[in-house]
Amino acid sequence: MKIISKALLLFVFLTSCGSSEKTQISLQPQKPNILFILADDFGLQDMGFVGSPLYETPNIDRLAAQSMVFTQGYAGSRVCSPSRATIMTGKFTARHGVTDWIGENHGEDWRKMERHDKLLPADYVHNLTKEENTIAEVMRANGYKTFFAGKWHLGEEGSYPEDHGFEINKGGWSSGSPKGGYYAPFVNPKLEHHQYGENLSMRLANETVDFISKHKADSFFAFLSFYAVHGPIETTQEKWRKYRNKAVTNGIADKGFKMEKKLPIRIVQDNPVYAGLVETMDDAIGVVVAGLEKSGLDKNTIIIFTSDNGGVASGDAFSTSNLPYRGGKGYHWEGGIREPYLIYVPNRNSNGKKSDYPVTGADFYPTILDYANIKLLPEQHRDGISLRPIIDEGKSLSMRPLYWHYPHYGNQGGDPSSIIREGNWKLIHYYEEDIDELYNLANDPYEQNNLASSNPEKTKQLNKKLMDWLKEVNAKYPVKDGKFDPDKRAVYDKEVRDKLLPKLEEQRLRFLSENFDPNNNWWGSKVTND
Repeated sequence: MKIISKALLLFVFLTSCGSSEKTQISLQPQKPNILFILADDFGLQDMGFVGSPLYETPNIDRLAAQSMVFTQGYAGSRVCSPSRATIMTGKFTARHGVTDWIGENHGEDWRKMERHDKLLPADYVHNLTKEENTIAEVMRANGYKTFFAGKWHLGEEGSYPEDHGFEINKGGWSSGSPKGGYYAPFVNPKLEHHQYGENLSMRLANETVDFISKHKADSFFAFLSFYAVHGPIETTQEKWRKYRNKAVTNGIADKGFKMEKKLPIRIVQDNPVYAGLVETMDDAIGVVVAGLEKSGLDKNTIIIFTSDNGGVASGDAFSTSNLPYRGGKGYHWEGGIREPYLIYVPNRNSNGKKSDYPVTGADFYPTILDYANIKLLPEQHRDGISLRPIIDEGKSLSMRPLYWHYPHYGNQGGDPSSIIREGNWKLIHYYEEDIDELYNLANDPYEQNNLASSNPEKTKQLNKKLMDWLKEVNAKYPVKDGKFDPDKRAVYDKEVRDKLLPKLEEQRLRFLSENFDPNNNWWGSKVTND
């Protein structure tokens, strides 16, 4: 009996231990997968769900309907490299030092641009530094498989995705644009083409799906960084025709551009080539989301979608309009920095809801760590906060000042300036004339009424706070160009008004012409095995 009793007790003990262990495992929070989708130069008004009259984005729209939509989401900068560094580091641009797109001229070299500007732009950090503990490095150190596909533009060789925490890199290198265009053959040392005419956005999507399918049993952090919709803008004949006909049905405006301070800016969305490029990127997003669903991973995968700066309304390919928001890529107004900002977390009551709490690219880093049950690193992501309390619990977080610093000119017509947003107030400080603009975004979201002169106290207060912060982070500033020639600048401005503006109108109508036929081969978009 004693032997039987002991055996029975041992059985009960082992069974209870086993049950206890299973219970403990089931109670441990499961690590979610993270899929981060970053578009390039994609504006807030470039989506169907926000009311674009031309572009169709059904897959982004579907994602938005299932996500928490942050209606006041901001990029880290008005141009690409600084914004991308902010996502990777959780820091504002003046703090991490990558304040301009990597490769742009600065100092006396700016004179090579022959734009005859008053200032010489500041120098900047030219590689994402090894001292930064990137979000990919932290995820990898905590057991995540890390994958990168697409545009990197955070340094030369030695500062590629694989040097900053990504185990796999498909297409990320020093270039900020799709060399060779959107149809194979690609000019990319990190991405060989499979077929001539293969589409770049779709290829990056398929590489992402392939990674996901191979790591179904792992926790993964996949970063899909489209080159789209950066110039050169290209599409297929079929998509061009679809959107050309839609633009004609909508009605062709007499004028598509007007002059901003320094360059023409597009004021209508009627570009069928750009519309086709947008749709192809949206198609690619649909492929990736379908791949998640097919793998059965959609119930445990957080999806983030955003862009690195505003739509290109001025400069580059002059592709789109961000109206009613003012400006676009390269500009300091909302059209240059306000972005799509979607976060989908499975099984949350917040899905399909909106938040008007102002957020930035720096907030992704701590938010991802929080959801991955990884200890936050406030000394690293110093300018970001976790948005999980908003998404999971609908909490109201305290307002904090947000900062942008761009002591450069860029290619889109914007001026060297710095910005602070605190609450509903936004102050822009211009370095050319040492003046400020002040806007109340609650009453004036499209920045039409400068309140600097009518509210000098608020202007002075925010200016001091901005300057104190820039001093704290050792920001760099532009300097006056002693060789500035106002007469040469006047000649340059006249050339822009008299020649570039009419040329852009001609190009716009050519894109809309029934006989439009680029290169007689539609940028090589027909798929062949040759």
